[in-house]
Amino acid sequence: MSKKIKADLLLLIITVIWGASFPIMKIVLAYIPAYAYLTLRFLLAAVVLALIYPTSLKKINRKTLFRGCILGLFMFGGMAFQVVGLYTTSASNSGFITGLNVVMVPVISAVLLKKRPDRASVIGVSVAFAGLFFLSGGLKFDFNIGDFLTFLCAICWAFQIIFIDRFTETEDASLLAILQLAFTGIASAGMWIGADMGKPMVINGTVILILLFTGILGSALAFGGQTIAQKYTTPTHTSLIFTAEPVFAALFAMVIPNADGLTEIPSITKAVGCLMILAGMLVSELRLGHRKLKT
Repeated sequence: MSKKIKADLLLLIITVIWGASFPIMKIVLAYIPAYAYLTLRFLLAAVVLALIYPTSLKKINRKTLFRGCILGLFMFGGMAFQVVGLYTTSASNSGFITGLNVVMVPVISAVLLKKRPDRASVIGVSVAFAGLFFLSGGLKFDFNIGDFLTFLCAICWAFQIIFIDRFTETEDASLLAILQLAFTGIASAGMWIGADMGKPMVINGTVILILLFTGILGSALAFGGQTIAQKYTTPTHTSLIFTAEPVFAALFAMVIPNADGLTEIPSITKAVGCLMILAGMLVSELRLGHRKLKT
């Protein structure tokens, strides 16, 4: 099995974990404020990853710290806009809008990194984007403030993917992962103190389990794995795999009840959207029309 295939499989596993995170994040927000959740989640993740890669911390220098903070800034923006947006949008809509970075990444990558996507990736992205539209409910999509915040989240994730690709060419991937997680946790703590400290907070078994799942699996191992895996694949291919995230978000939202005990209802348009997203990924993996696009 080539390193690229292993990287793709790892990114797909990460996508499943993130898909499961959407409905359970809506549950935890019923108990604790958004920034309190992000603080606890990402500081836990940074500590866990530092324990896994203790020797990486010895490689810190000013340049690496700066780059890690840049990644952390985009990660914090992505998570903050996403979690706050979940207050007023559904888990499946959040997954859809977040997945819009699949369209942004090839364009940004071509402009900033001079990395033109091949024809298979362009076809795959186009099919997957159409699938995202159907998964959201098609023309019935109702745009609100939560959806707008989630759109800003998608922009942040697009730049995070792009800069991971650029920085891991010369920097230690595990160290960058630790730094961006720590920055996100610290930035979240600042927002918690400034905006959410006075809000009620309940710590119970449900909150602890969700923090452990999203902190260890959804952040430490997932973001650490993403940073390492991107050394062996392209930003466009990474974002294309991540389009499966709203598919899994929709599936998990149908089986995991929210804080009110309700689950989301499946529909034909969502089923069509899921199939199109998976088809887009398959087209890219099979490398149909694999030649580079001409400028």
